[in-house]
Amino acid sequence: MSRQADRDVNHALRARFDDVVSQYQRLRTGLDDIQERLARLSVTAESPDGTVRVTVGARGQLTGLRFDREIYRRGDPDELARTVLRTVEKAVAQTTEQVQSMVGEYLPADSSAARFMRDNDFGGLLERQDRIMREGGARDE
Repeated sequence: MSRQADRDVNHALRARFDDVVSQYQRLRTGLDDIQERLARLSVTAESPDGTVRVTVGARGQLTGLRFDREIYRRGDPDELARTVLRTVEKAVAQTTEQVQSMVGEYLPADSSAARFMRDNDFGGLLERQDRIMREGGARDE
């Protein structure tokens, strides 16, 4: 009976290991694809009044800025600055959604890396390891 139980446990461990390796290989081969797609990612947003148009890259960096000639007739630099900022924020939010979607194709939704992409919480990246360390420390006492 003991040998059968050992075989069953070994079989289950091997199946789990094969699953983890498969997930890793899928992620690893997908990294090249993600990097290429991120390098090409460009999002353009326009202000509600159409006077400001911005383009941002995958990291939210401003890569393009265009003003409609109408903007110069207004003459209010503070309003222009607010309009540019709001429009950049809109483009960055759209970019963030697209990046999360791309990465989500390769990462499990409940993984610490996927959660980090959603909420930018560095603490979450080590959440599982912290829990393991706490539980391991409790057993040592």
